[in-house]
Amino acid sequence: MTPIPPPDINWLSVVPSGLLVLTAILVLFWDLWIQEEDRPHLVWLTISGFVVTGVVSFGLWGQADASGPLALDSYALFFNGIFCLAGVLTVLMSGSYLDLTKIRQGEYYALLLFAAVGMVLMAAATDLITIFLGLETMSIAVYVLAGIWHQRLASNEAALKYFLLGAFASGFLLYGMALIYGVTGSLQLAVIAEQVAAQGSSTLLLVGMGLLLVGFGFKVAAAPFHVWTPDVYEGSPTTITAFMAVGVKAAAFAAFARVFLYALAAVHAEWQGVVWVIAVLTMTVGNLTALVQTNIKRMLAYSSVAHAGYVLVAMVAGKELGGAAMMYYLVAYGFMNLGAFGVVLSLNRQDQPNEELRDYPWAWPWRFSCCR
Repeated sequence: MTPIPPPDINWLSVVPSGLLVLTAILVLFWDLWIQEEDRPHLVWLTISGFVVTGVVSFGLWGQADASGPLALDSYALFFNGIFCLAGVLTVLMSGSYLDLTKIRQGEYYALLLFAAVGMVLMAAATDLITIFLGLETMSIAVYVLAGIWHQRLASNEAALKYFLLGAFASGFLLYGMALIYGVTGSLQLAVIAEQVAAQGSSTLLLVGMGLLLVGFGFKVAAAPFHVWTPDVYEGSPTTITAFMAVGVKAAAFAAFARVFLYALAAVHAEWQGVVWVIAVLTMTVGNLTALVQTNIKRMLAYSSVAHAGYVLVAMVAGKELGGAAMMYYLVAYGFMNLGAFGVVLSLNRQDQPNEELRDYPWAWPWRFSCCR
């Protein structure tokens, strides 16, 4: 009987995700053992996990190994920094908010860490299966986080909508991956790139790319696949909305760009026009619809949709300039968006979440000045 050879894995590429998994497990066990008055220590344990992961990722900078299922390259490590930054800022914003909403801290912080694990896998994946596994790891954790404020009906509704529509979009994504496999005979991005360059475009490949666009378009909240965004952002806990708007979007774009700008770069001309149309539609719908919103979280949701359009413009530009522009923009967008949600959280009152624009009468002149 021929022995099955072990997979070729560079174990250094597993370190960032492994650290996050270890921290999540420690958070869960610590939450079981400690007293209620000691639960603030969970905050610092979670932050430590994100910081250590970010520092280790920075220490691995300069490595270049894409031989295994997880790439150890500057692209993945850069996105690890974005995920860790989003995680740290989300945790820092969550302390008083969790006390206000009576959300269990142990489960909350552990799910944040598990969601970050999925993000790290998505950014580093070198094959379609690993991308899908990372996507589902992230998505399942975020589904639960969207409904973790279970005493609030809107949070339950947001989780249900996100789960149902997310599962539907995952089906499109998985079917698209199956068609790509049927055309190229491989799930590895490097082999797909070689086969697509050698064979050129085909009907089956175009259908597969179209299904991938639908799946990734849902995850990045691009029009017309954005319809879930305002309801889910409004109903989810505000800190989770901020985390979704930055971390989830960055992870989806990391995988989106790795597939389209690398594996499908040889047929860039075939998908460039479609992505260009989606980008224009996304920017237009997001910005115009944001102007008529009265709920600040819905307004920020449509703003997030518009920003997805801006990032898609970078992808249309192509592999060399587009990837760098996308990465730079996501960093700037992350700081801006987390800061905006931080302001909303800082103005919350004990008896009222302050999510309607009428709660900010002093902000109306600024709002109109920004709309010019």
